[in-house]
Amino acid sequence: MRHRTYINTSFFLLLVALLVAPLAHAQQPNVILIYADDLGYGDLSCYGATKISTPHIDRLAAQGIRFTNGHSTSATCTPSRYALMTGEYPWRRPGTSILPGNAALIVPTDKATLPGVFKKAGYRTAIVGKWHLGLGDAIEKNWNSGITPGPNEVGFDYSFIFPATADRVPTVFMENHRVVGLDPADPIQVNYAAKVGSDPTGSENPELLKMKASPNHGHDNTIVNGIGRIGYMSGGKKARWTDEEVPLTFLQKAKDFIGENEKKPFFLFYSLTEPHVPRMPATVFKGKSDLGYRGDVILQLDWAVGEILKELEHLGISKNTLIVFTSDNGPVLDDGYEDGAVTQQNGHMPAVPLRGGKYSAFEGGTRVPWIVSWPGSIKPGKSDALVSQVDLLASFAALLRQPLAETDAPDSHDLMKALLGKTDRGRDVLVQQGGALAVVKDNWKYIEPNKGPSYNKLTGIELGNAAEPQLYDLSKDIGEQRNLAARHPDKVQELARLLKEIKEAGRSR
Repeated sequence: MRHRTYINTSFFLLLVALLVAPLAHAQQPNVILIYADDLGYGDLSCYGATKISTPHIDRLAAQGIRFTNGHSTSATCTPSRYALMTGEYPWRRPGTSILPGNAALIVPTDKATLPGVFKKAGYRTAIVGKWHLGLGDAIEKNWNSGITPGPNEVGFDYSFIFPATADRVPTVFMENHRVVGLDPADPIQVNYAAKVGSDPTGSENPELLKMKASPNHGHDNTIVNGIGRIGYMSGGKKARWTDEEVPLTFLQKAKDFIGENEKKPFFLFYSLTEPHVPRMPATVFKGKSDLGYRGDVILQLDWAVGEILKELEHLGISKNTLIVFTSDNGPVLDDGYEDGAVTQQNGHMPAVPLRGGKYSAFEGGTRVPWIVSWPGSIKPGKSDALVSQVDLLASFAALLRQPLAETDAPDSHDLMKALLGKTDRGRDVLVQQGGALAVVKDNWKYIEPNKGPSYNKLTGIELGNAAEPQLYDLSKDIGEQRNLAARHPDKVQELARLLKEIKEAGRSR
């Protein structure tokens, strides 16, 4: 009798193990966050673009969920990336606006972060690409030795980055804490206040520029590879990258990380540079779009996504890999260089049907492409759920059953059911950051009064600033053409009061 009980019990335990194992495996997918830079809502053919075709991203959308109301928190890059990493609205913390290339780290090392959640769940974690969240404890830093804290100290096991953006010095790769390929005999100096060294600058030697800088954007400091940058740099000649190779290098590093971790769960933050300026596509993509270099680098971005999908399929792990594709903010055509984005626009509208773009409080500033794909686990389709990048931290913490402290991720909500297509309900309330703050609730959007300029002459973008309150019904007017504040004063007061409460509270609703 005991022998039979033992056999039955063993069989039962084995059966349970076999049933639970696939469930546990399914709840620990590999996760790749593909983060574009300055990509607009209308820049992809799966979002309606007709002047450019993005077949690989279209395929990602076709096998997953394409969100029509997905947002970054902010209309510029550093604050959006801060929110992504911390689950906190960036406007709550001073110093989270666009950072210079020599800024100190702004991501806390003593609180939960997006990569930290994965790491605690047993994942291998990596960032490959743009960082732009600061490095080290201070502005003054020694670029010729290890620089800490940085990505490794906030949850990434491996990092291969450039420090800020491609239009800011230092124009070098960093692997974990150190500059790649640095010659000790040629030390790097970086300064954003005064010229260092004898390198030519765009203002002093414009004849050396292979890409003319637009006036008054600030891209007239140290010239690297024939392109004027923001900030001054000397030294590190052997370590400086060439612009055409940057995306290809990042792609290879991303594929290497995937291949090295194919048999264990991993989280990869693949932080693309396209289509941010300076747009200098690899030679094979130059002239391929008929939309200038901006169109060319979007094709390059799309190809890179296709290469990641091919790598997953080659390794046999595509069905256990969840991919989130989105952008840090909305689009801009002229952001400092004369690269054909304006003169060869040819009818392409990067934000259509939205108003505004990068830097703007209008929807074009934060409503961005947002796709979630997990073959076999997500039913393909379209979702109108309101989702924000600030929610990725709490959502993945819930999926991976990682508890968060009360002080962690104060503005992040668990929206995993919406991200997986199990519900059409997303956020109830979202605060958006452009030049002014805006709050959205039940498709009503209120933009608080702001004394800033209403129009950016340098970029040609409406900023959404106005001395009077603005109110839009996004369910009927996604282009924000009709300000209904005068017709609905009660709604203005309600949303103004709500925004004030959120700003004064330590946590959002």
